[in-house]
Formats: sequence, C-alpha cells, structure tokens
Amino acid sequence: MARAIAAMAPAGVRTGCRLIREGDEAYLLPAEAGSIPARQPAMRRASGAARLLAHRLLADAGFDGFALLRTASGAPAWPDGITGSLAHDDDMAVAAVAPVGQIVSLGIDVEPALPLPDEISALVAMPADRTGTADRQLAGRILFAAKEAVYKAAYPLDRQVLGYEDIAVNLETGHATTSTGREVSLIYCVAPRVVVLAFVDDDGV
Repeated sequence: MARAIAAMAPAGVRTGCRLIREGDEAYLLPAEAGSIPARQPAMRRASGAARLLAHRLLADAGFDGFALLRTASGAPAWPDGITGSLAHDDDMAVAAVAPVGQIVSLGIDVEPALPLPDEISALVAMPADRTGTADRQLAGRILFAAKEAVYKAAYPLDRQVLGYEDIAVNLETGHATTSTGREVSLIYCVAPRVVVLAFVDDDGV
C-alpha cells in the first residue's frame, strides 16, 4: 500500500502509511500529547501512528523533532514552508507532506475498501458529483474520502467550513470544486484501502 500511495503522489510530495499498533500513543511528542484533547486510547494510538509517519517525513525534509500541535480547527500546525495532512481509519494511518511551492496545500484521507452505508451515501453524494468508472461497490466510499481530502486541502486556504454539498467531485477528471470557487486536484487508489490525496497547486490559488 505504501508503494501505491507513493506512486500516485505528485512530484515533491512525501507519503507514508502504517498499521495502527498497540502502544502507538507513545509516539506523540509531549507537546503533541498535550494539544490533543481525546482521551480514548484508540484515538490517541491513531494520532500517535499518524504523527510518527509525519515525524519521519518531516525529518526527511529537514524538520527533525518538529512537534505537530493540534490547532483549534483540529488540523496539525505544520512548519513554515510545509503543507501536509494526516488521516486514519480504525486500522491504518496515512500522512503526506510537501514543501510549499508548485503545491500550496494538501489533504489526505483513508477509508476501508467497503461499500459506504446507504444512509451516509445519501448525505455525501450530490447531483453534481461524477464517479466515472470507479468501482460501483466502492464509488460512494471513494467519493466520501475525496470530499474529506478536498476539505483538508481547501480549508487552510479559504478558512471556510464546507459540507458535503459544498464540494463537487469528478473522479473521472480528478478534480473537485468547492462552493468558494476553489479548484482542487485529486488522485485515489484502492490498495487495499481507499486512499485519496487532494492538492491545490499554484494555478488553483
């Protein structure tokens, strides 16, 4: 799965994935642990797993030991000059980072490769969405992950809270548009989980 995510990422974007393990909460740096209000062990394990990935990716970019504090919006505070995103489901954590340049903002999401429940699909899928040739069983799940990733990429730029109805996704062309007019590119893979990487390049700013 790590190879599949890395292969789909644009040039300059570093990615990683990790199965969440018992004890991963220990990878939270002290300042990170203090900034994360969740007390449930499973949530702290997932946060630790995702931040372990981010620590490694940031170290490769010259930011060894950087503490990714949780902001009021829930997103991590990345170093100056870096854009990034974290995500996890119940079992897997993923991360993506890149220097700000051609790419100005990133979003990532991971979901199990299972059909999206009908009641959630009814909230997520909108008439403007296009799923193209995506697997019919997984199209709803991919669409859900795409909108989550697009929101993460758009929010740091526009500071606007978006609902599913505010994001129109076209999986066939690999693009999404928000109600604020933000254009976001997206790529996805199913290997063996659904992972969507969304990004805004300097043409979309």
